[in-house]
Amino acid sequence: MKLDRTDIRILYELQKNGRITNVELADLVHLSPSPCLMRVKRLQAEGYIEGYSAEINLSKLGQTLTVFTEITLKNHRQVDFARFLTVVEKVDQVIECHLVSGGYDYLIKFVTAGIGEYQTIMERLTDMDIGIDKYFSFVVLKSPIVKSHLPLTTLFPL
Repeated sequence: MKLDRTDIRILYELQKNGRITNVELADLVHLSPSPCLMRVKRLQAEGYIEGYSAEINLSKLGQTLTVFTEITLKNHRQVDFARFLTVVEKVDQVIECHLVSGGYDYLIKFVTAGIGEYQTIMERLTDMDIGIDKYFSFVVLKSPIVKSHLPLTTLFPL
């Protein structure tokens, strides 16, 4: 399926507000409601829209700790990466995991109840012999900019 400027605009608006009504969305993307709804359904069917969710204000729920962790593996065979990922993807506190280039292998974002929980998780992971050589932790003190939407209209200008 080839996307056009209107499809990108629909995706852009939906990622900012997944609860927008079809009439409001159609108005924003300069379509009538029926063709707009057909496009949204097609984007869902083709997998461009994977789902809808709510953004939770964690600070309202209580105190949390966010930690970015650089992890270097001992070995770099495909089996080593697979073994590591099999375990890490089951850790609920892992919010993001990125294979990166540079001085380490993975950059992982953890959100935990506190430093004690983070330490317990890292001790468990290093004790499991899943190939971790070393890791460095960076505790987030403040997050002045966090965006939940991507700049689709500038990434994919049609």
